[in-house]
Amino acid sequence: MKYIILPKCVNNIKQFYLNVARKYAHTYSRELMHKNVDEAVDAMYMIEDGLLRRAPLLPEWAGCYMANTNKWYFAYKVFGDVVVVVDACHSQNMNY
Repeated sequence: MKYIILPKCVNNIKQFYLNVARKYAHTYSRELMHKNVDEAVDAMYMIEDGLLRRAPLLPEWAGCYMANTNKWYFAYKVFGDVVVVVDACHSQNMNY
């Protein structure tokens, strides 16, 4: 499988953890922030290879497939052997 991850996905992940770092500045370290970002990005490479394909829960993800880990939901499309990840949303922000 080949993966194309749109910048919006990585930006959503970084922004979420940056907000966590701002809110919990005295207890949430930069190292933990970078670790969490790396884990979320790594999870995108498990789409169609470990994460189950699901119908999207959000209306704006219509026309896409959805996969989720325990913390992140990803909207993606499949074109042959190419997975294009188009959006990422943390489970706390899923408004379905």
